[in-house]
Amino acid sequence: MTTQKIGTREEWLAARLDLLDAEKELTRLSDALAQRRQQLPWVRIDKDYRFDTEHGTVGLADLFKGRSQLLVYHFMFGPDYTAGCPSCSSIADGFNGVTVHLENHDVAFCAISRAPLEKLLAFRKRMGWSFDWASSGGTDFNADFSVWFSAQQQRDGTVEYNYRREPAMQGIRRGQTVAEWRAEGSGSPMEQIAASTGTDIATYARDRPGISAFVMENGKVYHTYSSYARGVDGTWAMYQWLDRAPKGRNEHGIWWRRHDEYGKAA
Repeated sequence: MTTQKIGTREEWLAARLDLLDAEKELTRLSDALAQRRQQLPWVRIDKDYRFDTEHGTVGLADLFKGRSQLLVYHFMFGPDYTAGCPSCSSIADGFNGVTVHLENHDVAFCAISRAPLEKLLAFRKRMGWSFDWASSGGTDFNADFSVWFSAQQQRDGTVEYNYRREPAMQGIRRGQTVAEWRAEGSGSPMEQIAASTGTDIATYARDRPGISAFVMENGKVYHTYSSYARGVDGTWAMYQWLDRAPKGRNEHGIWWRRHDEYGKAA
């Protein structure tokens, strides 16, 4: 039996109009935040990052493909992963339809990960995606943009992600696998996700998700914006829809999978 309030159409309309005022205020705040993002100072990129792409090894400027702006999704796919992060994969399901519009509005788009290019392209084919995906393996790019951290940083408690320093990783011994950790009686959503990428928890957590924006002016590239963690939520299309569904996100643990894994045994 539902515990939700049941009302008349008139009661619903009154409540909806009250909510509409709050939604309009949120829209105004969102517009104001977008302007503040655009007013951040630009930071020139002087390092010569090199990326492996399906068109050869290129520099950061080449990822613009002749456009003045570049949006990057930092996709969690480390060299030791056997498959891309399922959360990043769910987010990436929305990229194909958006990219063509961005590219016709002077904005290039590229996902970037540390895994070797052949792994990335094989997974892209499996998922049926077509957006640009580059490998930053062997470069400082992911570390410089705070989406990769070393095992030493994890142990020392010097990981700074989402503009906050994290405590040292507890509970997982160096080199301990998910299976070994589970045998000791531990379990968590992180364990489920790490297992789905073929890694142990510590290895999985060294790569992180994020969004970065760049601009090119007079042949020079500048970093303009980066966002991490829940700051990526706005690009996760399924959550934007669920937030408008009657029961909202209604989550109990990790329920989403890569889109070709639904209906299969967990």
